[in-house]
Amino acid sequence: MIAAAKDWLKQRWPRLRLRTILFATLFFVAALPGFGAIFLRVYENSLVRQTEAELVAQGAALAAAAAVDWRAAAGGAGAGGARPAVPRTTPQTPRLAEPAEVDLSTAAILPERPAPAVAPLPSADARAAAARIAPMIDKTGSTTMANIILLDRDGRLVAGRGPGGSYAALPEVAAALAGTPRTILRRNGAYRAVYRFEWLSRAAAIRVHHARPVIVNGRVVGVLLLSRSARALFKGIYDDRGKIVLGILVILGLLVVLSGIISRGITRPIERLGAATRAVASGRGAIPDVPPTAAIEIQGLYADFATMAAAIDRRSRYLRDMAYAMSHEFKTPLAGIRGAIELLHDHRATMTESDRGRFLGNIDADAGRLAQLVTRLLDLARADMAQAAPSASTSLEPVVARVADAQPRLETRVHVPASLPLVAVPPAALETVFSTLLENSRLAGARRATMIASDDGGYVQVLVGDDGPGIAQADRVRLFEPFFTTRRAAGGTGLGLTIARSLLDAHGATIALAEGDATVFKVRLPVAR
Repeated sequence: MIAAAKDWLKQRWPRLRLRTILFATLFFVAALPGFGAIFLRVYENSLVRQTEAELVAQGAALAAAAAVDWRAAAGGAGAGGARPAVPRTTPQTPRLAEPAEVDLSTAAILPERPAPAVAPLPSADARAAAARIAPMIDKTGSTTMANIILLDRDGRLVAGRGPGGSYAALPEVAAALAGTPRTILRRNGAYRAVYRFEWLSRAAAIRVHHARPVIVNGRVVGVLLLSRSARALFKGIYDDRGKIVLGILVILGLLVVLSGIISRGITRPIERLGAATRAVASGRGAIPDVPPTAAIEIQGLYADFATMAAAIDRRSRYLRDMAYAMSHEFKTPLAGIRGAIELLHDHRATMTESDRGRFLGNIDADAGRLAQLVTRLLDLARADMAQAAPSASTSLEPVVARVADAQPRLETRVHVPASLPLVAVPPAALETVFSTLLENSRLAGARRATMIASDDGGYVQVLVGDDGPGIAQADRVRLFEPFFTTRRAAGGTGLGLTIARSLLDAHGATIALAEGDATVFKVRLPVAR
């Protein structure tokens, strides 16, 4: 099922530019706090707790004032008898703010506050105290838009708006009568939606109810019951619209700046590199300059592309030159074969046996040269495709000894110190290279050759020389060109040194004619790690 869903999505997934994906990602990340504030009710919960804090502050101030008035109304003796000692707050006793009780995401929302139960009249001291406190309650309620009522020690309404009766059955009032302030959330029956998207708000249809005990001489003599609608989310957003709009503009501005940085650092360089790739593939492109504003990884990609393009260009020139040289090399023996066949065909009736044998011998020689060329070309192809062996670790002394012994017609003096490090070239490749050099020396007329190895700081250098006539100055620049040979008449293909150089290049080694000496080749082999 998951695989089918993935296939369906792949078939309908739109083609998007990298800049579109990056901008959409940045925009989504920037919008997450806003979505969290609305849908996770982070901001709304803060508004509800702010309403609770305001009711707690009002209740604490009114409860303190009510306690003083209650004593005065009771004749100074306090409610219920003698006044016990009240502990004073000392510097060692820390004052801690009351923690918030309500959490919009976890708190239960109770039904609307029911009508009070029928109850007898409040006590006399409560009525006397209410007469002194009522103006303060009315003034505070009209200013803060809170509904404030005063209850006596039995939960009966003494002062405030609303019908008389008892609220002792309410959980918040019961907690306050026990001496503990309590805040709860209740539904607001008078709520009517004002804003279009107000259904997103959970706090819009609730009221925060806070019950606070009035304590005189350590006894609860009454309860202040305060309630108010929580500050609406969308009203809060509307009130803070200037700050919100400014924040949105700042975020959008930062998004534009970040998009520009990403565009210059990633998308534009990638687009330029793609265009350069297509141009190089068509054979008419140039390697682009590395953009200075591109990311470090993109700059590395440009450097790798330049290396690849240079390698492709070298390989293309190599293949063109190789094709031209192969065409020339194959054309000569093929022309000889075709000419001999035509002569045999046209003059077969009058041709003597000796002439026929001579022409057949020419055909055989040309065919042999073609076979030799094909064999050497296969050797060259294998050398070009050779890959470095990371674990290659070869001792040079036995390899050089075997190569020298394989040339009985050439007296070879070998000097390989036993202290030389191992080289990172396989033995087969070394034997091919050194055998080619010694064979060339022998064919050039040399009778003695030398192979001298030495340590060259991370490389082992091998000098291969002979007592032959050496290489002409004009031929030195073409020495490693494919098919270049001065012994064509003797059957030379001109591929031996080319194969040797390709084998060494594949393993990080080099070969060159020693400077100032036309009879010595210098081979540098990397030391095994």
